[in-house]
Amino acid sequence: MKNIDEKEKKLIQTLQKLREINIQDSKEIEEVAVLRDKKNQLEIEKNQITESHQSLEEENLKLKSQVNELKRNFEISKRKEDQFSEKIDELNQETDSLLEEIDKWQM
Repeated sequence: MKNIDEKEKKLIQTLQKLREINIQDSKEIEEVAVLRDKKNQLEIEKNQITESHQSLEEENLKLKSQVNELKRNFEISKRKEDQFSEKIDELNQETDSLLEEIDKWQM
């Protein structure tokens, strides 16, 4: 009997240890699952951020191109304006010259 009681005690102790191991394993499994879910969520967020960054880079390139085009157009417009001003100055000089000639002839 003593032998059976000892065996029963050992069996109970062993079962208790097994339950503890299972509990620890299930906790670890749950923790790993939680970590895996967090990792997946972070990867999704990373992909979204990467796509947003790429989109912003493309938009940045487009805007730089537009700015360069506007600068070129401004320079062309400025040159035309300068040429126009020069022509006006030339015409003013010619007009002054003609007025002087008219004044000479009228005298």
